[in-house]
Amino acid sequence: MPDFTYEALGKTGVRDAGTLTATSEREAALMLDARGLFPVRISRNKDKAAGGSVRRVKGRIISAFYAQLADLLQSGVPLLRALDILEKQNSNQALTFALREVRAKVADGNSLADAMKPYPKVFNELSVSMVRAGQEGGFLEDVLRRIADFTEHQEDLKAKVVGSMAYPVLLAIMGFIILNVLVIFFVPKFEPIFERLKTKGELPSLTTFIIGLSHFGQNNFWWIIPAGIAAIVAFIMWKRSENGRIVFDRIKLRVPVGGKLILSLALGRFTRILGTLLANGIPILRSLEIAKDSTGNRVLAAAIHEAAENITAGQKLAAPLRRCKYFPTDVVEMIAVAEESNSLEKVLVDIANALEKRSARQLELFVKLLEPIMLLFMAAIVLVVVMGLLLPVFKMGSAV
Repeated sequence: MPDFTYEALGKTGVRDAGTLTATSEREAALMLDARGLFPVRISRNKDKAAGGSVRRVKGRIISAFYAQLADLLQSGVPLLRALDILEKQNSNQALTFALREVRAKVADGNSLADAMKPYPKVFNELSVSMVRAGQEGGFLEDVLRRIADFTEHQEDLKAKVVGSMAYPVLLAIMGFIILNVLVIFFVPKFEPIFERLKTKGELPSLTTFIIGLSHFGQNNFWWIIPAGIAAIVAFIMWKRSENGRIVFDRIKLRVPVGGKLILSLALGRFTRILGTLLANGIPILRSLEIAKDSTGNRVLAAAIHEAAENITAGQKLAAPLRRCKYFPTDVVEMIAVAEESNSLEKVLVDIANALEKRSARQLELFVKLLEPIMLLFMAAIVLVVVMGLLLPVFKMGSAV
């Protein structure tokens, strides 16, 4: 339970101050009243030992929490008791800290959504909005189950993407290491053999270039690594800046082959979240404002925000999305038909399913093509280095 610092007045008017442990500010006030003290100020101390309020919670863990909370509420367990149970049985430090604070706020009379809102790294804006809609509409258990299913689905998709890209990334790293070992440590072994051709000026240009590259790597090895790290850090800092994010997001959408895959994944997340929010009774403008950030792309989010402004002016969703160059024609047509038939929530989820299946096929094909391309690229680089070393040998052989 959290600790509270208080200032209170006794019956004789003497000021008293100290700390006490309670589940909420209301309980702390009742404890002071039982001591014959009139509370002047009560404030909750931050749990410094936990330190979990500033850390993110993994999607699998938060998904399990939502599912368990839905099960408890469905079984008739009161909300405060359910939060208390989940706090005690949970082993994640950040989630435990957040649940303790959420329970205290709910005990003080706040709604569950308002209690969750101060902890966006644990309970994201989408979840908070859906919980608020569930509480207002009286279907909180159903909403919590939907959040759990959605979070689990997103984690599965993320794991599939990461798993598919693991092997190509490993190939790229190994290729880089092999190239550096060849150029920096293997090429110098042949340099004394080529000394006679070098003095005559008969050394092939390719061999001269490779030897020069080897010398550069040997002489500057100790500052190349720090310079590379500095360049990576500078790129990350630029990418995190507002202008850098916009430029990088625009570049991602324009990358050949990969840009279409990134766009398809982003639109799949957007349509699924938008459909889920609308199905849970959240107004379309608010749903668009929340769902646009789920794309993970500033350029795409700005285009959706512009579409939302047009909806405010009285237009339907399909018309402004049609003018947006990022939405495929088939997706826009499905949305237009859904608006006419008043089945937008269901169709948006169907669109998300279709986009994610399409993305999975594209990703599988992309990875299958990427692996042989990278192998051929690595083989070509090694062949160039070997040819650079063999050309002088052939030349000396012909001279003899």
